[in-house]
Amino acid sequence: MKKIFFILLFLNLNCFNVFSVEPDVFVQSTVNRASEILTKNISQEEKINMLKKIAKDTVDIKGVGFYSLGSARKNLNNEQKIQYLKLFENYFLKSFSSRLSEYTNPEIDVISKNVLSENYTIVNSILKGTSERPEVKIDWRIYTKEQDNPLIRDLIIEGLSLARTQKEEFASILNSNDGNIESLFKTLEEFSAK
Repeated sequence: MKKIFFILLFLNLNCFNVFSVEPDVFVQSTVNRASEILTKNISQEEKINMLKKIAKDTVDIKGVGFYSLGSARKNLNNEQKIQYLKLFENYFLKSFSSRLSEYTNPEIDVISKNVLSENYTIVNSILKGTSERPEVKIDWRIYTKEQDNPLIRDLIIEGLSLARTQKEEFASILNSNDGNIESLFKTLEEFSAK
């Protein structure tokens, strides 16, 4: 019953987009949607496409992308920013959906939330352990500037920020190539083309 309530609530909010959405309800409904897809008897490709749709609806891909670029963002002209965001979105969606599609039934329970400011809330959750994997603590950094459209900005898994890790990886690529943004563009293109 609880799962049905969250799905209906999420569908209502997406259809009318006029109500305030509590970050913890938003996270639980998002993970319920993903879990439903992962338990379906459909092809891996279909699961990946459906998961990409969820990511586009719920993740601030542009915000994560610019954060991941770090200070290098300041050196880009408008054309390069547009190119980067397109490449990053393809990279992010492929990385996110292919990793998540490997799970067969990720049961995630939201346990609490911590309002940091008007713009950010941390939602704490637990990925339930199974015989194949231990319990995992996952914190969700939710951008709440638009209360009717919260977005995921980061996942902190057992204390490790995925956005920060991504930023460090991109900085390493740029540092290894004398700050040449084209090297990062090439890396993103190659990953997305695999």
